[in-house]
Amino acid sequence: MARKIVFASGKGGVGKTTLTVAVGKALTERGEKVLLVDFDDLRGIDLLVGASEAVVYDWGDVLLGRCSVEEAIYKADGLSVMSCPRKYGEATPKKVRELIGSLDKRFDYILFDSPAGIGRGMQLAAAAADKGVLVATPDYVCVRGAFTAADELAECGVGEVRMIINRAVKKAIRQKKMLNIDAVIDSTAVQLLGIVPEDPYLRFGAMGVSVYKKGQASYNAIKNIAKRLCGENVQLSFT
Repeated sequence: MARKIVFASGKGGVGKTTLTVAVGKALTERGEKVLLVDFDDLRGIDLLVGASEAVVYDWGDVLLGRCSVEEAIYKADGLSVMSCPRKYGEATPKKVRELIGSLDKRFDYILFDSPAGIGRGMQLAAAAADKGVLVATPDYVCVRGAFTAADELAECGVGEVRMIINRAVKKAIRQKKMLNIDAVIDSTAVQLLGIVPEDPYLRFGAMGVSVYKKGQASYNAIKNIAKRLCGENVQLSFT
């Protein structure tokens, strides 16, 4: 059965969608079969994998019977992807669970990109997830949002929630311009999965550039996050 993980954030602009794609890529590098399912109605995943022109159907079309699930899944950059409809329509958590359940045996990992915040899109994304990954940057606003999002994931029945601190800058943390790592963990009460350093390269993803590439500042951090998701004991440090 696939391991199903929802990526969430309390607010926008923290790099959640970028990390969803990058972690998916890191998992495929390990030989895992990965499906990305976009639940963010801003629909960023197809852009980040460079396949926006290939999208014909989305998971909303599957629920409405307009196409088969196979027709809604397309391959891009080594990943399988299902796009989000422009409107959630008549989608329900039960229908989402049934759809994802039909794909359980075809993939090793199914990653859900939820929209920022705690609205309907997040609830649909969390409906079929076993685990949650919160993405936050080390500042007070994002940390408060992450705390709220963690509560919402628990309300949705997501059993295990971990956190990625993204866009961390060592110098800014030392100068107290960003929260230190312990402060973020204490404020959210969520166990840490990884720390990703600020990497300007990741901003090029929307232009079709790979968001996971050897030589980037974020490469090793994302690779280690994938290892931890696969159950490896990898030391976590950011000094």
